[in-house]
Amino acid sequence: MAPLGDNVVVTKIKLEKMLSMKGGKGEASYVNNSQAQAQHARSMLHLLKETLDLVQLNSPEIPFVVADLGCSCGSNTIYMIDVIIKHITKRYEATDYEQPPEFSAFFSDLPSNDFNTLFQLLPPYGGGSMEECLASDSHRSYFAAGVPGSFYRRLFPAKSVDVFYSAFSLHWLSQVPDIVLDKRSTAYNKGRIFIHGANESTATAYKKQFQGDLAGFLRSRSKEMKRGGSMFLVCLGRTSLDPTDQGGAGLLFGTHFQDAWDDLVQEGLITSEKRDNFNIPVYAPSLHDFKEVVEADGSFIINKLDVFRGGSPLVVNQPDDAAEIGRALANSCRSVSGVLVDAHIGDQLSEELFDRVAHRASSQAKELLEQLQFFHIVASLSLA
Repeated sequence: MAPLGDNVVVTKIKLEKMLSMKGGKGEASYVNNSQAQAQHARSMLHLLKETLDLVQLNSPEIPFVVADLGCSCGSNTIYMIDVIIKHITKRYEATDYEQPPEFSAFFSDLPSNDFNTLFQLLPPYGGGSMEECLASDSHRSYFAAGVPGSFYRRLFPAKSVDVFYSAFSLHWLSQVPDIVLDKRSTAYNKGRIFIHGANESTATAYKKQFQGDLAGFLRSRSKEMKRGGSMFLVCLGRTSLDPTDQGGAGLLFGTHFQDAWDDLVQEGLITSEKRDNFNIPVYAPSLHDFKEVVEADGSFIINKLDVFRGGSPLVVNQPDDAAEIGRALANSCRSVSGVLVDAHIGDQLSEELFDRVAHRASSQAKELLEQLQFFHIVASLSLA
């Protein structure tokens, strides 16, 4: 959870209603700051297609259903749905079936997601034959719908989805653990706004929250997936066994972003308590963290589970321009956490905060480009 004021704590349900990537099409929007996610997703296409080759093809009379969980509001989700549907179509064309089935694509995220921007990016449904739709870049070959809700609970009818796809979303927790914001607890994350560099009790609380959330995710998908379906999941991960070392996520949220919060405290713009009541609800798991939950749940067979080097989250045109690198880090940070920051300290102080992130990052631009690398947990799962 995340606080809205000094003495007001946002509940889990409230977080669900407010958490989202930065909407719209402004400079700090997710639409304009998700190029790195696009690059990382494209670098994993061969792994996605391996998962799609495991999916059981049913009669073309039955619609084929794909769901993107944590779709956000940019063009990345549209691109990935196209990839999935075109690959499945080729598999149908290689069989004795005369034509592929009709396709349905569900774009799912929290109700606070900017679905309006997403739907404006969707090309119109072709309406003609499947072949005509697939041959045209200006039309889509599937029926589309938005599904608002938390993927840590049920979202779809039983046995209704063939392929689940989720990228760069499962590291977002359903809430910051209660004890992390409790001054009486040894897990109280005093002086910090993220798990990176925190104490062992704080790290344990974050880990338990992640594993409980992932268990809920798996239980829900096991009921919703058709027999013979498959699931491809990508989330931020880490190579260290120590959960207080969050790798790339730690560098993104635990260095210049952390220092910018400290600046606001030192300058008297916010109290230290106000800072300490804000924690980023993100946990980058290790391979063992993830595997432990999947095996304990028992609903899914692991086809593939690996740590994948995704590269830098900073996409810059001029790598020698320190100011551009600073802006890129601030915008990257703001595109994914800005909504929570705005709610916690208001738009004006939020602007001050991210200006300081940009300034601090610019002073260490070279080191940022060299050191800020993301690793991802990549999982291919099928029903047991």
